[in-house]
Amino acid sequence: MKISIINGPNLNLLGKREPEIYGSLTFEEYFEELKKKFPTIEFNYYQSNIEGELIDKIQEFGFTYDGIILNAGAYTHTSVGIGDAVKGITTPVVEVHISNTFSRESFRHQSYISGNAKGVVLGFGLKSYDLAIQSFL
Repeated sequence: MKISIINGPNLNLLGKREPEIYGSLTFEEYFEELKKKFPTIEFNYYQSNIEGELIDKIQEFGFTYDGIILNAGAYTHTSVGIGDAVKGITTPVVEVHISNTFSRESFRHQSYISGNAKGVVLGFGLKSYDLAIQSFL
């Protein structure tokens, strides 16, 4: 099984940015834990702060992988283009958020991805990625 994890803007700051919300681990540290926890899965990880690069990766993996876990960060709430990219591929996508977006500012309650995703996992910290992976097994 091949799963791609695609993270959007500011997720490169995990471990530094607002640790009370996002925790103290970097995503790279957590990614190593995921690979050990799920040794039968071939993972690919990509992060970008640039919307078009995220769309390119969704399209690149969107016809050949078994699943995509997408945390588009703030683009979740603003990017029709990312939502359209998810709609246009055949690989199922699980939208993931580390924080509970519904307990935050009201603009974070809107997602342009959710309606085209297999499912949404949010609010469980980095464990949200574990739960998304479980949905593909």
